[in-house]
Amino acid sequence: MNFNMNDQRNQMGELMQEFIPAMLSSYENMKSKDVFGITDKALIERLRSIGIPKEGRPLREVFQEMLDSVYTNQAYLQHPRCFAFIPCPVSPLSWMGDIMTSAYDLHAGSWMLSSGASCIEQEVIQWMCGLAGYPQTAGGLFVSGGSMANLTALAAARDAKLTDEERTRAVAYVSEQTHSSVAKGLHIIGFRRDQVRKIPTDSAFRMDTRALRKAIEQDTKDGHRPFVVVATAGTTNVGSIDPLTEISALCKEHDMWMHVDGAYGASILVSSKYRHLLRGIELSDSISWDAHKWLMQTYSCSAVLVKDLTNLEQSFSTHPEYLKDAAAKKDQINFWDLGPELTRPARSLKFWITLQVMGTESLGQMVEHGFQLAQWAEDELKKLSDWEIISPAQQAIINFRYAPKDISENQLDCINQQIAQEISDSGYAGIVTTELNEKKVLRICALHPETTEEEMRKTIRLLNRYACGLSSRLSD
Repeated sequence: MNFNMNDQRNQMGELMQEFIPAMLSSYENMKSKDVFGITDKALIERLRSIGIPKEGRPLREVFQEMLDSVYTNQAYLQHPRCFAFIPCPVSPLSWMGDIMTSAYDLHAGSWMLSSGASCIEQEVIQWMCGLAGYPQTAGGLFVSGGSMANLTALAAARDAKLTDEERTRAVAYVSEQTHSSVAKGLHIIGFRRDQVRKIPTDSAFRMDTRALRKAIEQDTKDGHRPFVVVATAGTTNVGSIDPLTEISALCKEHDMWMHVDGAYGASILVSSKYRHLLRGIELSDSISWDAHKWLMQTYSCSAVLVKDLTNLEQSFSTHPEYLKDAAAKKDQINFWDLGPELTRPARSLKFWITLQVMGTESLGQMVEHGFQLAQWAEDELKKLSDWEIISPAQQAIINFRYAPKDISENQLDCINQQIAQEISDSGYAGIVTTELNEKKVLRICALHPETTEEEMRKTIRLLNRYACGLSSRLSD
């Protein structure tokens, strides 16, 4: 065999000594980079032409190729002026935890395989449950992302509320702003599209509880079995929070499970200033919460929490003969009994490291800064003519559009799409569009703790400059 592990380890040590300082310094230089780095066609063709070699290539050559051609061509979500998506900037502490955890390659399925990591995950989950106001019976586990967290919770809801015979007539309720992962999760666990009711939202894009009650009562009258309502704490489009207390009351009245998709917004719980906005989340049966959305964690670092841990055990616990020696004893926990994964990485360790070094107060202040950034954007928009705020600043999100009079709706949609494209092409900031009230709108989601007030205000002024230029060309 030509492959020499000792030689490779020595070379890797040299390369990593070069890489780590360079990577850390890149955080300091992030503002000088363009937000979006798109790989050109020629480079894509070259990457495709490499193929998979029969004989190995020199390590340094492959290492440099990855740096030059792969890692640098991306959207820099950790850029302080990347306002396009919800996933947040990454703390170097989380990255360090990722490196250490990957290096040890921990199997976090059982206490027997990784007792220290299992203990840490248990501690972090209990801390999160405490912030949510859950009782001592609560628990959960870390999964890959909000999609898997929602799916895991929905499977528990199905098993807790429905008999096998009831599944064919069961009905789930979501809102017009519910994340698409919920519909996907319901499909995966066996529900047809006609078993999912999409409830309209009010003027603030929150689930309309009057419409929800009407739908539940009608379905009950028609012989269906309402079993779950999925509320959202921080919608992707606007950051709205559904009326959690009212939804809980309806769920209790009709013996339904209440799940809260808090993938984005549950992080408000770490803020002493804003956690009151999630009043009522403690009444839910389960919560999804992504630490890689607003708490500076690398992918993947999401949690699913349940008020009663036995619900997860009833849905996912299996005991094949080859795992009997790894059975958990008193005060131990096997996380492979709580979710779909048997083999699973230790996702919580990097988060625990971040919490230990930063402390919860600093994380709370970071969340509060996101609120402030969106408020600065709204303030700057109000100084300008011809701009319409579609959804005001809430959490770290604001939606707006350029809307001068005497221009058709179709033209306005095209102009706003072009505005987003022009500022993204400029490299200064990354902004994308979404659709609200059947209008194409610009959406800013500002989560970076190092984004300044001046950068936010300058971004709005640049948008206005591009808008005026496009409008002027349109009138020529």
